[in-house]
Amino acid sequence: MKMASGNLAMGIFLFSQITVGVLGNSSILFYYLILIVTGKHLMPKDLIIQHLTFANCLSIISRGIPRTMSDFGFEYFLDDVGCKLIVYICRITRGMSLYAMCLLSCFQVITINPSNSWWITLKHRATKYIGPSCSLGWLVHLLLNVLTPTRVSGPIYNKNATSRMNYGYCSWFASGNVTTALYMFLLCFSDGLCLGLMACSSVSMVSLLYRHKRQVKYIHSAQNFLKVSPEDRAAQTILILVCIFVISYSFSSIVVIFTTYSKGPILWGVSAFLFLEICFPIVCPFVLISNIKSSSSIFLPCCGKRK
Repeated sequence: MKMASGNLAMGIFLFSQITVGVLGNSSILFYYLILIVTGKHLMPKDLIIQHLTFANCLSIISRGIPRTMSDFGFEYFLDDVGCKLIVYICRITRGMSLYAMCLLSCFQVITINPSNSWWITLKHRATKYIGPSCSLGWLVHLLLNVLTPTRVSGPIYNKNATSRMNYGYCSWFASGNVTTALYMFLLCFSDGLCLGLMACSSVSMVSLLYRHKRQVKYIHSAQNFLKVSPEDRAAQTILILVCIFVISYSFSSIVVIFTTYSKGPILWGVSAFLFLEICFPIVCPFVLISNIKSSSSIFLPCCGKRK
């Protein structure tokens, strides 16, 4: 078991980040679990957040743990089946996290729009189909990434395989043929569509909040004890999540394309890119937690009131 000092340092750093991310996402899931057990009423967006948090948690574990173990020198702890499964889960959770964030942004735009007859009808339909939409998202990404396991094999195949990218714990078949290009285009198109919808809905939401703030400016001037208005706080949350999401998943897309076509050994670089890739799943739960009025309600939601 060989372990370079650079890989050891990166492994320790990744392990600490993974621990923080898993604890943060687990606290959100624990929060909703207690709300469900105690019979509290959940809003439609809470269901999306549950799926988003669950996908983020799986994403951190499936991406971070194998990479960390590889940095610690454990290169052969996964067999061929284990490699195929872990990479398949990585791709599914990555896509589902993107889809859930897009769905959340679009649903929030519908929610805060003026309540005329058309928007009321749309809100009712959106609320009704949130659950099926989340389930459909999992199914679509299960099917969309069904070819991923065929391109992955265990590290034992790395020794004499010049056409494979070495992850350290698994290997990835690198090919530049037309089929691979079309498959990558399909994945990138799916990601780009979700990112585009999320960006448009977020810009629209921030614009609506800004206009609303101007309309009720006299109310906030009378309540000058408020340092930050509710509209500002909501807009800041949206912008923070969207910015982190776009940066994180842009790096993720770069990693996907790079590992598909690259044939060189870049294990330390993969670890560095991985940290940037999982920034959103790690930071996301803490942004959500910070917007809950009482921090104790995360762990003792039975004691708090939910509007």
